[in-house]
Amino acid sequence: MGVKLKNFIVFVFIVFVFIFSSCSKSVVESSLLDDEGDLVLVDFYPGARPLAVLQTGRYPLWFQLTDDGPVHIAVIEDAVYTSALVPWPYALHIQFLHEGQNELVMTVNRGGFLKIAPNTGDVPGLALYRFSGGDFWKQYTVGGFVYFEGNPAALLYLDNRFMNTGAPLPNPRAWTFNMESNVPFPLEIPALEFFPTADFWEVDTLRLGNDGLYYYRVARRTGSSPAIRMFRTDGLTKAGEEISSGVFYDSFTFDDIFTHSALPPLPEGFVYTATGEIEGNLFAAWEEQSDFNIGAAGFVILQADF
Repeated sequence: MGVKLKNFIVFVFIVFVFIFSSCSKSVVESSLLDDEGDLVLVDFYPGARPLAVLQTGRYPLWFQLTDDGPVHIAVIEDAVYTSALVPWPYALHIQFLHEGQNELVMTVNRGGFLKIAPNTGDVPGLALYRFSGGDFWKQYTVGGFVYFEGNPAALLYLDNRFMNTGAPLPNPRAWTFNMESNVPFPLEIPALEFFPTADFWEVDTLRLGNDGLYYYRVARRTGSSPAIRMFRTDGLTKAGEEISSGVFYDSFTFDDIFTHSALPPLPEGFVYTATGEIEGNLFAAWEEQSDFNIGAAGFVILQADF
């Protein structure tokens, strides 16, 4: 039996045993929306539990994003022609990746949060956590990711550029998670509260600039006084300073292509969109892209020499 097949069998066995033991405990499956579309409180585990424990080796572990969370696939070619190409604001993909102290935290557009960190249980390896945003997050696009007072914060906004979804403006608009449950919860960011959704204000961008300042853009696209305004601040606990669009866009540097000599090749039309390192492992997000559209998306992780 080849080394690659052995690694794969060990990985599947460990993940199966872990998930089986987790599912033996009581769990209440519930949505973040009720039958009438209103936000409701949900029941959750008293402690976040990993979706899987990853044991990496020389061969990559591939995952594809689905509505039910990341799913392991044997090879990247298994993702080809599996998802329709849709405009990027409505597609499942890893939108932001943060490499912290011995952890990787990311936002999944229309999905929620993912986190990878060393497992603290009996099974050695990297724990993969999923914090599902449920039906509420499926309506909105992730427009920003920052840390606010030590908490990971994702900004949601309503994107109607390619189609009118009929959804209301997101309220709450900012979300976070912690290790007390697998369910994200709302987070109030004072700087954004000066533009309430009740007055038709929407915040569609929130990022940390190259200069260490926070930048955000607000827009009112309906009502009698449409407007787009841009701000920056050294702290999100207070109102920001209004700035020009030139200053706003010059504050960011965007990398379109991510490469690393250890990353395996991708099929035609697929690209890597973000990379990170954890515990001697290389992580990379990937997407199937065509113009402004995204099809299949996911991530890969493998051991690498840095």
